[in-house]
Amino acid sequence: MENKINVLITGAAGNLGGMLAKHLKQNLLVNLHLMIHKKDVAPELKTENIKVIKADLSKKETLTDTFKNIDVIVHFAGILFKPNPDKFLPITNTEYFKNLVDAALQQNVKKIILCSFPHVEGESFPDKPAMGKLDSNPGSAHARTRLEEEKYLFKKAENNQFEAVSLRLGMVYGKGILMMDVAKILAKYWILGIWKKPTWVHFISTPDFLTAFENAIVKQKIKGIYHIGDDGVQTLQDYFEVACPYWQHKKPWHNMPVWLIMLFANCCEKYSYIFGTRSLLTRDFIKIGMVSYYGDTKRMKEELLPDLKYKTFKDGLETFM
Repeated sequence: MENKINVLITGAAGNLGGMLAKHLKQNLLVNLHLMIHKKDVAPELKTENIKVIKADLSKKETLTDTFKNIDVIVHFAGILFKPNPDKFLPITNTEYFKNLVDAALQQNVKKIILCSFPHVEGESFPDKPAMGKLDSNPGSAHARTRLEEEKYLFKKAENNQFEAVSLRLGMVYGKGILMMDVAKILAKYWILGIWKKPTWVHFISTPDFLTAFENAIVKQKIKGIYHIGDDGVQTLQDYFEVACPYWQHKKPWHNMPVWLIMLFANCCEKYSYIFGTRSLLTRDFIKIGMVSYYGDTKRMKEELLPDLKYKTFKDGLETFM
């Protein structure tokens, strides 16, 4: 088929990037390029129709040839579940993304899609959703550095001919989502606890997340900020009340003191640091997890995803297992 879109996914060996890569395998409009650093992609992505490229976001010189003839870059690459994110995220998020954008401009990439999240706009609620602003001051390191990525992307787009897109993704639920798998592990051993303060959370099912990103890739004239979320109005507490029994685990401990949750996260970080393993939780995850977030999905529904497969997480329970 002629005029295929050359799509490159960074972080294709990771969770969400790997899921999108598997989804796009079936799209006849796409030539798939998967960029990896240390970890390899899933075996089912090693086919003759998919090009796997090794490059290093910390070294701009390795990116120039990597982005040659690429039409669209979708950026997922990042480090999660590692202790002391305040120390490394300003580099691995912000500086590495600047390298990506600069190298992409040298190769005249037509569209850059950044996977972001509503937290970059600070706390937001169903009746006061995030509206796509760039002037907030979020509290967590993950949100602050991602906001800096957004600012750099759109600043570069002002004077260059490419489509800059930020897809602010709500909490993705479904089988194989890392954050949900962590919650399942904690629930299995009855150590999943939730704080007292209601935390409003904008969810999106895995199939709807994949469709929204696919449409952002293949559609023309997609640019700017889009909030990706479903029609549900619920708290994180509501979610676990339903999810834990569905996972056949006990419901979470309610009204758990925040200091106790932070203590557990700190212990996870110290264990990770000493033994060089992935940290089950980090204090920054708890900090960002306690922030309510909802996004205005009007643009998403008009341009990317007019019909949700699952309008609320309760409609999508079948995706949990």
